Amino acid sequence: MTESFGIAAFRSRQQVLRLQSALRRAGLKAEIVATPRDVAIGCGLSVQFDLNETEQVMQTYYRLGPSNLIGFYRLDRVDNKTSRLTPLMLPTR
Repeated sequence: MTESFGIAAFRSRQQVLRLQSALRRAGLKAEIVATPRDVAIGCGLSVQFDLNETEQVMQTYYRLGPSNLIGFYRLDRVDNKTSRLTPLMLPTR
């Protein structure tokens, strides 16, 4: 089974919590997950989001103005194993 989703990885747990809270207030689904080993820097936590909501997630990020972002990524998993991690482009403001 293949699963694809987006993650926002940060260096600070506080920023992870802040973005997740802002996304939920905006009506978007957001979960806190362990940062994949492929992005093995940071605080160890990331915000997981639906790829169909990537633009809204990034716009919420810009409005919030958090710091310590490592990056936004697309994660594709096959049978619960990471098969590919792809950086997502940030939209221009």
